[in-house]
Amino acid sequence: MTARVLVVDDVDANVKLLEKWLTAEYFEVRTAKSGREALQICASERADVVLLDVMMPAMDGFEVCRRLKAAPSTQHTPVIMVTALDQPGDRVKGLMAGADDFLTKPVDDIALITRVKNLARLKTLTDEMLMRASTEEQLGFTDTMGIRFGQVGRGASILLVEDRGRAADRIVKALAEEEHEVDHEADPARALLRISDGNFDLVIVSLGLQHSDGLRLCSQIRSLDRIRHLPIMIIVEPSDDARLLRGLDMGINDYTVRPVDPNELLARVRTQIKRKRYTDHLRTRLEETVEMAILDPLTALHNRRYMTSHFKTLFQESAQRGKPLSLLVLDIDYFKAINDAHGHDTGDLVLREFAARVRRNIRGIDLACRLGGEEFVVVMPDTDLSKAYLVGERLRQCIAASPFQAGERIGMLDVTASVGVAALEYGDDTPELILKRADQALYCAKRDGRNRVVADAA
Repeated sequence: MTARVLVVDDVDANVKLLEKWLTAEYFEVRTAKSGREALQICASERADVVLLDVMMPAMDGFEVCRRLKAAPSTQHTPVIMVTALDQPGDRVKGLMAGADDFLTKPVDDIALITRVKNLARLKTLTDEMLMRASTEEQLGFTDTMGIRFGQVGRGASILLVEDRGRAADRIVKALAEEEHEVDHEADPARALLRISDGNFDLVIVSLGLQHSDGLRLCSQIRSLDRIRHLPIMIIVEPSDDARLLRGLDMGINDYTVRPVDPNELLARVRTQIKRKRYTDHLRTRLEETVEMAILDPLTALHNRRYMTSHFKTLFQESAQRGKPLSLLVLDIDYFKAINDAHGHDTGDLVLREFAARVRRNIRGIDLACRLGGEEFVVVMPDTDLSKAYLVGERLRQCIAASPFQAGERIGMLDVTASVGVAALEYGDDTPELILKRADQALYCAKRDGRNRVVADAA
């Protein structure tokens, strides 16, 4: 994957080895030999991940990390601290400084690439979240994130699959420090059922299960559509590279090696939770954006843009298959008088109720749209002109049958509608011609006294 990694180490041999591994995975690598140089590079250039050695002269890695996390321009840049094997206290200090993950010397190439890929993906999602939040703030929206960056990696729902009681207890205790709610399951078959029915943010699977194959559970999770994107972390035995590589090949998101270091576990869990929540949030925002693009905000019917596009698709399908297709254009009678006499708020209430009555009286396959103002369109596949006329008459009667609620001050208002009907009937028909004929029929209904249905007689 393409991402820019800044490697910070004062030992040339370390820098060259890390650079070699990262370059082989097509990362763009930038190097620095001191903490001060690293800060200068981060201030002037983009870094997607910072790989930071702890022990450096003048300014150690902890201080560099603290300064990066304190600066607004770099506070969301992921930092991986490289610590010595015999200094577990470095992990605690790194967490306090804001580190996102840890690597232990001598650095393992599998661990390096896995950690960097995870955090590079997280950085991409974070940048997208920040960009959207900034744009929406400029547009006047508030609390657009729905989640706060500082707390987003905490309070998750996690399923732990582990049949060693004492090991499970230690992991549950460690995760409780960041308010995670952890469910423990020893049997993979039951775990799969719970994952399918539940709403977990992360699954942690031990590959050291005594009577089951943890990798099989991971493959089953990845094969089910509903949960295939659920983050999975595995716990592997030391030197079990063969199974680790098989797990990574099938899409495992991250791993930790026994004995599990609580601080490393928390850091890696936090990364996976952030990624999932950012992805979920962006997916939700995308769905909302799509809805805003195709729906009329007042009536929740499809808008003119969507109608134009989808009507063309329905027309092509009907023409190719020789199936009937009809269209209604409905217009609220004397709507301007309602607005002038009672105000636009009342007019909006009438429009919403009108749309609701239309929606209740058409089929699920029919397309109801607000064309603009007080004009609406209903496109009806597999419906000829005579049947469309009956639908139009049913809608007209539904509108006129009972008054509309116009608010407490005004009470009820009598509303009627005129309807024009046209259908796919001729070899040279186009969507535009059908809509034009329906509009002409509507004009005739208006001209002849309103509150009536007129079918195209061309």
